Amino acid sequence: MRNSKFSEEQIIAILAEQERGMATAEVCRRHGVSSATFYRWKAKFGGMDVSDARRLKVLETENTRLKKLSADSLLDNSILKDLLGKP
Repeated sequence: MRNSKFSEEQIIAILAEQERGMATAEVCRRHGVSSATFYRWKAKFGGMDVSDARRLKVLETENTRLKKLSADSLLDNSILKDLLGKP
């Protein structure tokens, strides 16, 4: 997936503009994002502050690492079973 040109801090600041009363269309136009992108950000980051977003990023990274470890372990286990001839 492509990296966003906006950091989590910038996204939260953009969402805060809309929460302070600015029209969604105006916020999207000012920052050059589509309304679909804006609402996707709002679903993911709505109600968060910067520290929450950083914590979310750390947790997502850790989750990805653990999923890779689990997949590698399952693959190793499958290979060993094949070598030993067990179904």
